Amino acid sequence: MTAPFARRRFLALTAAAAAGATWFDAPRVLRAADTKDPYGGFPIGAQSYSLRKFEMLEAVRHIQGMGLHYVEMFRNHLAMDADDSTLKSTLKVLADAQITLNAHGVTAFTADHAANRKPFEFAKRAGFKNITANPEPDSFDSLDKLVAEYNVRICIHNHGPGALYDTIESVENAVKGRHPLIGACVDTGHFIRSKIDPVEAVRRLGPRVFAVHLKDEEKQEARSRNVVIGSGFLDLVAMFKMLRKIKFPADGALSLEYEANPDNPVDDMKQCLVAAREAIAKVVS
Repeated sequence: MTAPFARRRFLALTAAAAAGATWFDAPRVLRAADTKDPYGGFPIGAQSYSLRKFEMLEAVRHIQGMGLHYVEMFRNHLAMDADDSTLKSTLKVLADAQITLNAHGVTAFTADHAANRKPFEFAKRAGFKNITANPEPDSFDSLDKLVAEYNVRICIHNHGPGALYDTIESVENAVKGRHPLIGACVDTGHFIRSKIDPVEAVRRLGPRVFAVHLKDEEKQEARSRNVVIGSGFLDLVAMFKMLRKIKFPADGALSLEYEANPDNPVDDMKQCLVAAREAIAKVVS
């Protein structure tokens, strides 16, 4: 798809929405006044993996329809090896939708320093500061140098039971003694599946928490399913209180990720955002 055509199609979609297409409408509670931040200063966005069954334009249209202004993209919506034309087109689509690309991932890293450099070069080209990552233990000497060189964060993503990073201790041990820009992406759902309180994970990792994948689970078991946040095992009010306490960075990535119902996740995601707004209102009031 050419860049001009992509932009025309995106603008046509948003124009249709503005004309009253009901499939684009967010619930009234999601329509904040222009003068008020409905998320109390938290950089709430979406991990585009939630919309993995949609092409990039459709995914962005849905994120815009949710009233969000931040996105963490995954490779199917924006590949790290995207050429300049594709990257420019994608960033233009996001800008037209008033959405900031604030993270990308999840990216693997090894001891190969030359290969590790490529995601940092991509982050520099695309203008984001957070790479959610699954680094091998032998990659950290390389990553220490690269985060300092590029001023881009590495956010270690916990992947649940049996994964390389499946406990708070596994992340703590990985970041101990490392550059201050090497930290964590706390995936609340995966910690719940590992029978770990994600609020405690944020507390213990503190200033190393640069990103969050905000999700909830129906079970504290390896096999589970995402549910609307706050309706499972995630204490939303406690989570936002803790994020505020650790002074979660304004240029971090706090991304709603909803993996259930991939063919049509939008209504559930909107319910998640309502729950987030209600919890934040209790924290910032």
